[in-house]
Amino acid sequence: MASMTQDNLAQKNTASTPPAADLAIAADARALSEQLKAMRERLFPPASMKTLRAFSSGEAAKLIGVSDGYLRQLSLAGEGPQPETGAGGRRFYSLSDINALREYLAEQALAKGNAAKARAYLPRRDAAAGEHVQVISVTNFKGGSGKTTSAVHLAQYLALTGHRVLAVDLDPQASLSALFGYQPELDLTGNDTLYGAIRYDEDQRPLSEIIRKTYFPGLDLVPGNIELQEFEHVTPQALARRQSGQDAGPLFFARIQAALSTVEDDYDVVVIDCPPQLGYLTLSALCASTSVIVTVHPQMLDVASMNQFLFMTSDLLSVVREAGGTLNFDFLRYLVTRFEPNDGPQAQIVGFMRSLFGDRVLTAPMLKSTAVSDAGLTKQTLYEVGRENFTRATYDRAVEAMNAVNGEIAALIHEAWRR
Repeated sequence: MASMTQDNLAQKNTASTPPAADLAIAADARALSEQLKAMRERLFPPASMKTLRAFSSGEAAKLIGVSDGYLRQLSLAGEGPQPETGAGGRRFYSLSDINALREYLAEQALAKGNAAKARAYLPRRDAAAGEHVQVISVTNFKGGSGKTTSAVHLAQYLALTGHRVLAVDLDPQASLSALFGYQPELDLTGNDTLYGAIRYDEDQRPLSEIIRKTYFPGLDLVPGNIELQEFEHVTPQALARRQSGQDAGPLFFARIQAALSTVEDDYDVVVIDCPPQLGYLTLSALCASTSVIVTVHPQMLDVASMNQFLFMTSDLLSVVREAGGTLNFDFLRYLVTRFEPNDGPQAQIVGFMRSLFGDRVLTAPMLKSTAVSDAGLTKQTLYEVGRENFTRATYDRAVEAMNAVNGEIAALIHEAWRR
């Protein structure tokens, strides 16, 4: 009887013993990965890759900066790329069509001697005129501040308005890459992130080999995954080797700048989605940046967290400057995210920030919107989903607010180019 009781207890203890933590987490990761893969195959068949919707003639005209009637005249005259015609004679343009129209209209304007109008149609930077590539880091080390949402919408807005854009996912969690349709554990192998271009050993690759085209014409991507974290681990070792005279390559804070300089002729703007921590990656990104956007959710805890972020950033950048790093930002702006205008405490905090920082707080806040969150359910952005998926008022309000934010940043970019 006693023996049976002991056997039963042993079996009970064995059955209730939880699996090793690493095995349990790995099993959950595999299960989730399979479900995300299946979801992607349902959403983006047949090649499981995202595509960009076509734009109505009204949307295309607004993006180019002309009237819908003028586009119709061009179409009827057979000038420029021709749109697809849908039911009822409605005209639709791909983003490639829109960019080709920009090129066509800019050429026409130049032929008439109107350089200013040509630049309005095609706002790319003029390197010969000294317009440097604009490298914008979107950063904050508190999660949930809307950093990735801000970065992806900014990159897409700039591409939609005719700029050549490189988006860089510097976050090991790779949320930006996911929004562009990549599933890091399935679509990326080793050395497929920016780490491949900034690593310290012989496996370093040219950045041009890592950059991937996206379904957004004019917008390329450097994807991210967990291997980016390696930079945080190997940099202290590289610094130690440097002190002993064994490593003569660029210091950690100059490596991203060095990598970007090899491809800068191909782009007008680089948008970097920084990791939510103040490590070597973020510092290197800040040192490569010509401008910085700090996202902040208007809650007191988030503002307090940003305060610590600014203190730490200042201290670390001063060390970098003393070590020879160059830190000259064209602009530094605070972007209020997930803002609810009818929330009294949030409005007070935004007023508090404006009283402290003045025009360094962007005039337009990024509003909290169900349209943005609903689009995210299918790994899409506000610029990718069509108006027909929402009530007209909800969609228009969200797009207007998003365009106000990104238009303000675009104006700062052009101001930095002295336009």
